[in-house]
Amino acid sequence: MTARIIDGKALSDAVKTDVSERVQALKARGVTPGLAVVLVGEDPASQVYVRNKAAACEKAGLHSRVIRLDAGITEEALLDVVRELNADPAIHGILVQLPLPKHMNSARVIETIAAHKDVDGFHISNAGLLMTGQPLFRPCTPYGVMKMFEACNVALRGAEAVVVGASNIVGKPMAMLLLAAGATVTICNSKTRDLAAQTRRADVLVVATGKPGMITGDMIKPGAVVIDVGINRLPDGKLVGDVDFPSASQVAAAITPVPGGVGPMTIAMLLVNTLEAAERSLNA
Repeated sequence: MTARIIDGKALSDAVKTDVSERVQALKARGVTPGLAVVLVGEDPASQVYVRNKAAACEKAGLHSRVIRLDAGITEEALLDVVRELNADPAIHGILVQLPLPKHMNSARVIETIAAHKDVDGFHISNAGLLMTGQPLFRPCTPYGVMKMFEACNVALRGAEAVVVGASNIVGKPMAMLLLAAGATVTICNSKTRDLAAQTRRADVLVVATGKPGMITGDMIKPGAVVIDVGINRLPDGKLVGDVDFPSASQVAAAITPVPGGVGPMTIAMLLVNTLEAAERSLNA
């Protein structure tokens, strides 16, 4: 068996086309969706992410504002910037790029973002709404994965779904979305005993650990759908996921590549969340 490749780039392009059309409809009503991205410090990976997000916004017709702050800025000064953005009617979505410098409390910063502008979906009120099945914003990466399942006609109702990784950013919200879709969900973490026994049960396997190649082909149920959220740079510069693609692609029915899989969908769903925030502001 050779797995079908789930092309995140092609699917994200389709999502962005839909976003562009909806943006034009909003502009005709006098509203341009606006996203503010706050970058603290000069982390190379964060700079790349922010640049890609800003470029995607501009291409789709959204207004993008990138606010670059020195790594030595105080937490209170950063919070003042966030508060100013909360009060700015031209900004519908606010994203503070993580990780933040060690002297800052990331949770406090996220909680300062107005919940109705929290397009990352990390604010505690948005996390609570997601858990109770009434999401205002779905975190972008899990939201993108759900769009992949939808595009590939993956039957989630009644399926055995296993999520490897229990972060607030991917693992936990991914599990909530899968539960809402009717799947039976198992979340695995670093303390899970016999991880392979869990992953081999999965009709749908989502992996987000940050450990390159930790899921190999012999840990996958034949015919499973495998979503690799990880992106890791090896010493030779090559980008790889958390799943060993060569062996896994010989067992799975469908699999996402790295790069070109989940990554493009994360940015596409950020645009969707910002657009929806602007639509809600107009209706309000």
